Amino acid sequence: MFRAAAILIPLISVLAALGPVACDHSSVRVAPATRPAILVASGDTAGWITPCGCTANQSGGLLRRGSYLADLRKRADVLYVDVGGAPSGDSPYHQAKFAAILAGETRMGLLAHNLGRAELALGPQRLRELVRDTSAPLLSANARDTQGQPIAQLIRIVSAAGRRIAVTGVVSPSFATAAVQVREPKSAILAAVQQAHEPYDGLVVLAYMPEDELQQLAASLPEADVILGGPTGQPIAPRQVGPCLLVSATSKGKFMVQLQIPPARADAWTGQIVELTAAFPDDPGQSANHRQFLDQLARSDYPAPQTGLIVPPVSAPAGFKVAGTLECSFCHGADYQHWTTTAHQNAWNTLQNKGFHVDPFCQECHTTGYAMPGGFISVARSEDRLAVGCESCHGPSAAHAADPRIKTPFRAADQCTQCHDRENSPAFKYDVYWPKIKHGEKAKVTPRRLAVLPPEDQP
Repeated sequence: MFRAAAILIPLISVLAALGPVACDHSSVRVAPATRPAILVASGDTAGWITPCGCTANQSGGLLRRGSYLADLRKRADVLYVDVGGAPSGDSPYHQAKFAAILAGETRMGLLAHNLGRAELALGPQRLRELVRDTSAPLLSANARDTQGQPIAQLIRIVSAAGRRIAVTGVVSPSFATAAVQVREPKSAILAAVQQAHEPYDGLVVLAYMPEDELQQLAASLPEADVILGGPTGQPIAPRQVGPCLLVSATSKGKFMVQLQIPPARADAWTGQIVELTAAFPDDPGQSANHRQFLDQLARSDYPAPQTGLIVPPVSAPAGFKVAGTLECSFCHGADYQHWTTTAHQNAWNTLQNKGFHVDPFCQECHTTGYAMPGGFISVARSEDRLAVGCESCHGPSAAHAADPRIKTPFRAADQCTQCHDRENSPAFKYDVYWPKIKHGEKAKVTPRRLAVLPPEDQP
């Protein structure tokens, strides 16, 4: 007898390739289960393909998600779904990252990816293109384009633990856009299951909506066995709301929901929240997917202003321009020499050694003046703006270099936590870190105007 998981993955790919509007529902028929069945859900990945943050002890990431699911499949049949919220924006860079996330989830045997707020922001046309390009099984019972047509499949039905489980998804009406209509969730769910025209004895709803709306939906929908929610800031451990089990996986993909699928309708669903810590090794297939994404980034070399990561000042003050660390050295020689001994000077090499130097998200904190006038633009365009230079802390200082009476624009101490935040530097303590970079000797050289910048770049 074939295992359910062994047949489920290829069938999902074939059905997803049909496109989200070709049919309103799809059904996955699998042989009766011979092993326990587990429903696993992720949500709010928010662009985090790798673990959230730079340090080794951070949680999350598709690489760990893959090994977690592979380990579960050694002892049970696994149905894997995503509640939504996977993109981190709608710029070309963010869209490339979302496509990589969908490709990684598809490799993990994804049954359904619900449309959340970030997905809707991409618009119907782009979402349909992503289905075509990645074969990802996007799902939504209540999201429609301006013509009233479904953007994704309405419902999926799959056999697990000897039962027929219907899976549908909804998003909060508050996340509607000019290009996307969002219908009332409860009525959309009931309409979707009626249109399925197939028997089922279990209903799972993926619901991307605030916690108060999740609570209301769970209380008003006794037809559902489980409501998997997000975004809720922090994960919600499984709890009963009437006959329905409410649970949420959220927070940058750090946590997964793991539920035991009961073999009979009368039995209770049970489960837990699992944190994807460093105890889970990197999955080879997801590592390969991530390398493909990095290769794409290297080819694209997205310019900083086009990544959607930082919005440059709309009206920068006169002289608000990066001069470069070398220019600082002419008047601050001792400080420059001290800088060459710090980790800031080696920040780009640290990134490059990991192969992450092509990722704009990482470039933000490992370059000088990211997206600022005169600052880092891209790898190919900014070879002299690599590493964390003087102006990363003191601000664009072309005006100061030209006339020392003009102060540098930033207070250095205020800039530390721009990069040394809780996610990327959880052990950061100002009193410990500051002595490592402390400097500030009075200039012993006669100041001069910028000589290393071409005339057109003079402040």
